[in-house]
Amino acid sequence: MNVRELQGRLSRAGQEHLLQFWTELEEAQQAELYTELEAMDFAELNVFFQKATAGFSRPQQDSVDARMEPVPREVLGSTTRDQDQLQAWESEGLFQISQNKVAVLLLAGGQGTRLGVAYPKGMYDVGLPSHKTLFQIQAERILKLQQLAEKCHGNKCIIPWYIMTSGRTMESTEEFFTKHKYFGLRKENVIFFQQGMLPAMTFDGKIILEEKHRVSMAPDGNGGLYRALAAQNIVQDMERRGVGSVHVYCVDNILVRVADPRFIGFCVQKGADCGAKVVEKTNPTEPVGVVCRVDGVYQVVEYSEIALATAQMRGPDGRLLFSAGNIANHFFTVPFLRDVVRVHEPQLLHHVAQKKIPCVGPQGQRVKPDKPNGIKMEKFVFDIFQFAKKFVVYEVLREDEFSPLKNADSQNGKDNPTTARHALMSLHHCWVLNAGGHFIDENGSRLPAIPRRAASGGSEAITADVNHNLKDANDAPIQCEISPLISYAGEGIESYVAGKEFHAPLIIDESGVHELVKNGL
Repeated sequence: MNVRELQGRLSRAGQEHLLQFWTELEEAQQAELYTELEAMDFAELNVFFQKATAGFSRPQQDSVDARMEPVPREVLGSTTRDQDQLQAWESEGLFQISQNKVAVLLLAGGQGTRLGVAYPKGMYDVGLPSHKTLFQIQAERILKLQQLAEKCHGNKCIIPWYIMTSGRTMESTEEFFTKHKYFGLRKENVIFFQQGMLPAMTFDGKIILEEKHRVSMAPDGNGGLYRALAAQNIVQDMERRGVGSVHVYCVDNILVRVADPRFIGFCVQKGADCGAKVVEKTNPTEPVGVVCRVDGVYQVVEYSEIALATAQMRGPDGRLLFSAGNIANHFFTVPFLRDVVRVHEPQLLHHVAQKKIPCVGPQGQRVKPDKPNGIKMEKFVFDIFQFAKKFVVYEVLREDEFSPLKNADSQNGKDNPTTARHALMSLHHCWVLNAGGHFIDENGSRLPAIPRRAASGGSEAITADVNHNLKDANDAPIQCEISPLISYAGEGIESYVAGKEFHAPLIIDESGVHELVKNGL
């Protein structure tokens, strides 16, 4: 260890405080801290900090509201407004998949801290009858989609799965996949790579020590994807495999349609290089970012940046004017990603988040602040919309495709394991009804169904939304779970359920139909 040389680098960067406890450390702790600091480019970090905070502290020159325009109809595809196009888009998507031209990229860097667990979110079991984890559900959807494309076009195909982890989740994620034999996928088609980490900094640009021998580090946001793609030659791997289109999504959405052929087909037929899947906002104040144009350029505007009057504006059809709620679900062409990685990524500024960051005080004591004491810098995956030559938006039904898992059940009753579990079971209940099946109570009477718009994966008849979107964790849907290996989006289950009556709980999987009935109840 060349400690003197490191001291010089730290001094020139104004970060010499990082070695203030050096003499108090054990040899192993010194080695850990030295390795961590050696890997840092302090000049680059200082530039990141100066650019990010300059934008953060600069007063808003004018409100974003006056410069916002909604998504024009000509770039919008919708599962409800374009039902006559859905089959054509799906066919195109399945053709692309059958030609090995589609990959999926999972953003899985987050731990389940807010869920009350110390392991990666993808390993979480929301309590379905099958007890499948998010990783398993998504893997099985990929397997099923490969089968559907093969059935349509007669040739075996592969959907490579790129999984971006963070320093905190890489090892445990890989071990989990190994333990479960990659859930039936081939190991060489599941590619793990790691996003970068950035140190937390004080408001005056000093790197924060979390412990005497350890810097406070955090993942660089889901927009760190692009730097990671470059650093680990992921785009080159996609090109080597002949991939043309990539579906990017977040791990925590239990309803995600991985490599959704309709979304892929829509984007391909529109000639898009970049696309965003959205859901219609439930109300003007729902806390989701909005996909729109600002000064003619597509971006996501955070809900906190939009004035209430703007959020409440409605179009001639009565819908919210700014209704395209961002769900971190995107389409990119590989040439577009290549350009982003090579040309545009260095232009992206970091966003600043003020945080309460546990740290070491002047005397080496652990400090847990009660108010923000520093910042974390991150980039967002949607920051690159601005570089697209042809950008499109695809609107889907929330009850079919979006139920995020963010909080523990003990929290505010929203976006938790119960709401995620209920959303999936409600959707599968709809699939059974669409396919001609019925549920009965203990007396043999058919249970009523509340009409709603059709689940877009099944027949387009009127179906049921049990308990109206299941926004509340107290709503209890009929317990029904259909394995992704049986149906990707509601198709192909008629032979299991048509004209039949079932008691709940009902499970349909590769081994058949199971009614988990005990003592006749």
